[in-house]
Amino acid sequence: MIKFAMTIAGSDSGAGAGMQQDLKACTMLGVYCATVITAITAQNTFEVTGIHEIPPKMVELQIDTVLRDLPIVYGKTGMLSSTEIVKSVAKKVKEHSLKLVVDPVMVAKSGAVLLKQEAIASLKNDLLPLAYFTTPNAVEAEMISGVKVKGVEDMKVAAEKIRELGPGFVVIKGGHLEGETVTDVVFDGKAFKTFSYPRIKTKNTHGGGDTLAAAIASYLSRGYTPLLAYSYARRFMQKSIIHSLNIGRGYGPANPMHSMKSFRGTD
Repeated sequence: MIKFAMTIAGSDSGAGAGMQQDLKACTMLGVYCATVITAITAQNTFEVTGIHEIPPKMVELQIDTVLRDLPIVYGKTGMLSSTEIVKSVAKKVKEHSLKLVVDPVMVAKSGAVLLKQEAIASLKNDLLPLAYFTTPNAVEAEMISGVKVKGVEDMKVAAEKIRELGPGFVVIKGGHLEGETVTDVVFDGKAFKTFSYPRIKTKNTHGGGDTLAAAIASYLSRGYTPLLAYSYARRFMQKSIIHSLNIGRGYGPANPMHSMKSFRGTD
């Protein structure tokens, strides 16, 4: 029986992140992924040269049209860009009772801003209260929670504050912190769990967060419990970074297609 998911995200013309990366991850995990485009970016591995936002009403229409036809329960978000798009997505998530993995994408690997500063308040007030999961990295967790994140204990404090906004499960990713080991913190409102992995020495991690969020949504759609869905998705992301693609002049992408011999890239 076919399993379904939805990505609500921006388009990366370099295909290393965004909607394109989500499609790769979901497909490799055996899930049919519908797409709702929020913005079109002109980018490659080292720069974003342009962003064109999709009108919010068109974002809403994409969601309505897909969900009128396909039995989708789980979705994920990536780049939402503006306050208006965040509000439109939140409106439709509520209407359709979509169980959403919110990846609060704020800044691209190249440094380009993918979520306007004024939209952060809407993310916190309108979308995160509806989220089933949220997966900020340490920098994003700081911006959402106001807590300076320098280590695991700070991640736990930030996770508690983010959980108070409403999401069911908070995953704070530790990849932006220093150390030979990367530790993620998962909080469900009752207990903390930490997951640690060896740091992979590579610059080619573009789209890693997209890979994780899309994989979580995929495993949820396949019937895994939330914690197990995260655990399997995190292993999938680790392998995607181990076999990342050293392409282009900048930050190469994580590689969800690592199990395919023709795409078994390495750093």
